[in-house]
Amino acid sequence: MKRSYYESNARARIAGLLDAESLHEWLPADARVTSPHLATLELPAAFDDGVIVGRGSIAGKQIFIAAQEGGFMGGAVGEVHGAKIVGMLERAARDRPSAVLLLLESGGVRLQEANAGLIAVSEVMRAILSARAAGVPVIVAIGGQYGCFGGMGIAARCATAIIISEEGRLGLSGPEVIETARGVEEYDSRDRALVWRTVGGKHRYLLGECDMIVPDSMDAFRQAIIACIANGDDWSLQALEQEHRLLSDRVKRFGQCRDGLF
Repeated sequence: MKRSYYESNARARIAGLLDAESLHEWLPADARVTSPHLATLELPAAFDDGVIVGRGSIAGKQIFIAAQEGGFMGGAVGEVHGAKIVGMLERAARDRPSAVLLLLESGGVRLQEANAGLIAVSEVMRAILSARAAGVPVIVAIGGQYGCFGGMGIAARCATAIIISEEGRLGLSGPEVIETARGVEEYDSRDRALVWRTVGGKHRYLLGECDMIVPDSMDAFRQAIIACIANGDDWSLQALEQEHRLLSDRVKRFGQCRDGLF
């Protein structure tokens, strides 16, 4: 049976992507490392603060991994949540695994931890680039129910490669945020066709903002990840020039497209 990435939670995704029983989790739920801010606001906490980090293997190659849990506060980033990802990335820069895998599902920063969350996201971006500079490819997978928005949407674009499904979504401001700020006339977040033709996986892939588009299948994501690990990370001038050509081509192909009201 096809195992859906979209319908799985963070732990199920890790189990479906990594080699069997290869995960060694750092700061697991039984360590009880929780947000220091949510209890003050009388909000429920998660014992892993909504993100799983550790090391494991895929197709026999050692990788480090972080998986955000969209079921807890929409995968929003707070102080501890961000620190776990940053610590994993900094260790990757030191230990040089074959790759870092980020399974991103996030609505952005927690409003309850706004400043701490914003700092955490900026540290995640710096840590991604530091890991890449150390020769470690950073691969992002997006295909969860909450998409990848806000600061983590920016962080994703710092990675070596982005793998997305047609069900996935990637952007800066989420549809509900745009609707709240600009009104339903500008962006109707309930219009699924509109949402997916602006921030959906196929749209992002056509614009060149994602490197691979795959079916909503755990096996499809796994094979794409293996391919990205094999491809490595290209920092050459030719690769940069190719990115510039893609941007120029995007303007030519889609520059006249309009969906929102201006």
